[in-house]
Amino acid sequence: MTAIRNIAIIAHVDHGKTTLVDKIMHHCELFRDNQSTGELILDNNDLERERGITITSKNVSVTYKDTKINIIDTPGHADFGGEVERVLNMADGVLLLVDAFEGPMPQTRFVLQKAIDLGLKPCVVVNKVDKENCTPEEVHEKVFDLMFELGAEEWQLDFPTVYGSAKNNWMSDDWRNETDNIEPLLDMVMEHIPAPKVDLEGTPQMLITSLDFSSFTGRIAIGRLQRGTLKENQQVSLVKRDGSIKKTKIKEIHTFEGLGRRKVDSVQAGDICALVGLEGFEIGDTVADFENPEGLKTIAIDEPTMSMLFTINDSPFFGKDGKFVTSRHIKERLYKELEKNLALRVNETDSADKFLVYGRGVLHLSVLIETMRREGYELQIGQPQVIIKEIDGVKCEPVEELTIDLPENVSGKAVEMVTMRKGEMLSMEAKGERMNIQFLIPSRGIIGLRNQLLTATAGEAIMAHRYKEYQPLKGGIPERQNGSLVSMEKGKAIPYSIDKLQDRGKFFVDPGEDIYEGQVIGENSRQDDMSVNITKTKKLSNVRSSGADDKAKIVPAIKFSLEEALEYIQKDEYVEVTPNHLRLRKVLLTENERKRSKAI
Repeated sequence: MTAIRNIAIIAHVDHGKTTLVDKIMHHCELFRDNQSTGELILDNNDLERERGITITSKNVSVTYKDTKINIIDTPGHADFGGEVERVLNMADGVLLLVDAFEGPMPQTRFVLQKAIDLGLKPCVVVNKVDKENCTPEEVHEKVFDLMFELGAEEWQLDFPTVYGSAKNNWMSDDWRNETDNIEPLLDMVMEHIPAPKVDLEGTPQMLITSLDFSSFTGRIAIGRLQRGTLKENQQVSLVKRDGSIKKTKIKEIHTFEGLGRRKVDSVQAGDICALVGLEGFEIGDTVADFENPEGLKTIAIDEPTMSMLFTINDSPFFGKDGKFVTSRHIKERLYKELEKNLALRVNETDSADKFLVYGRGVLHLSVLIETMRREGYELQIGQPQVIIKEIDGVKCEPVEELTIDLPENVSGKAVEMVTMRKGEMLSMEAKGERMNIQFLIPSRGIIGLRNQLLTATAGEAIMAHRYKEYQPLKGGIPERQNGSLVSMEKGKAIPYSIDKLQDRGKFFVDPGEDIYEGQVIGENSRQDDMSVNITKTKKLSNVRSSGADDKAKIVPAIKFSLEEALEYIQKDEYVEVTPNHLRLRKVLLTENERKRSKAI
């Protein structure tokens, strides 16, 4: 039986987790010399590559000095905390990556808290020591302070550290002493991460912590075998979350090897494996002995903090782009997502074509919407709402820790914007020419804040936030100041009309684009909504010819990303999402309906 180490790599978003995994794979000679692999090998779906972030956790295994090391790459965003919480169950230790310039950030605290609570051994990697103005020793001190604050035990506080640059492929015990490979990191893993506690005696137990799907074999259960042995074609029991027991059979067993999986006859306790052929399992179930099943403690997941209304696309342009447009399609897709996305909840409403979807934040839900959109779904999304709970008779709302990193000369503007949204400042420290400011702010206040901050700081602000707790309601928060420009007619946007209306506000549509009545085509320069007609062409007569007037000078249209659109809309608006278009629209399309609803 080979020696095994199971490690998870955790860090704040963008501190270099996936890059480090690339270098470990190359060092352990996972690829042929002539094989072109590209960068960020584990970020393998289009959305991850486009956004440059990890969304789902991945497993890879390498062999170093005759020891098999199972590495789990985790997401850095707190919005995908459901992923982090469940995969840490498979690890015996964590590599905590910290940026040598930025130090521990909000999500560092979030993922580290989870690891410490599970009693995992931390090893610290201070990455990016080649950055200007970086302070590796100070960062090391801050990591120690953070662990102490999070209630780490003495053996966890006695953590080993290596310094280096994953991008430049070196690690060392001393950051001033540059080496030529990342062996010091792998040696640290071998020395300090404990081997899995193997209990070969007793009946098999494995907690299912992840899912995969193959169109050939169906759903695949992934987890780490805690004790005993599992064999091919073995009869087993599934202990469900609610304690009920279901009999089933394992058809095939695969272990992780490199980037792929290898079929094996049996698997020993301590290794991470994938089981094919189990029926009716969920994440959090235990695979146990057929005769005497004993369940393991199931996975606890933090509650969602935000909800959005998902509904069918009923705009005049429905069905033009997508393949799946009915409520049945949307319902089936949402319930399928529930199987592997643990932090998600779906509630049906009194209307058959509307669903309330609960998640961790705007990013968590927008990744689901973006995935559905690419699969060919058409749907409409309502304004994000935070979940208000009643605790001891007091209405409470989720509050988040917000960190903003921005140039010093615009820091006053940021503080003013956050305090207007009921945020309170906790600390403010200078780092070179930039300021790092920490706030406590209601989740409601974060919706739409990023856009305004980026505008006010000329795109320089970096914002990170994580859910902290529920606190009593903080009172009203100012909403978007400007009203919408709403189309009165269906047709094509005409450059002549847009040119004449430019002093009324900013436009979201380009000349020649198809629009419909009730579509939000721009932002009014004043507070209330205004209906405009941009499908009107110039009337030609024997006095006015087509070429005699001034040329139309049109400001380029503002184009929103999905998150920006969701944060921008107001209560009476939807975002219409189709495979090729993102449109904003009023819930009630005609002006008469809107006036009537206001009068009631």
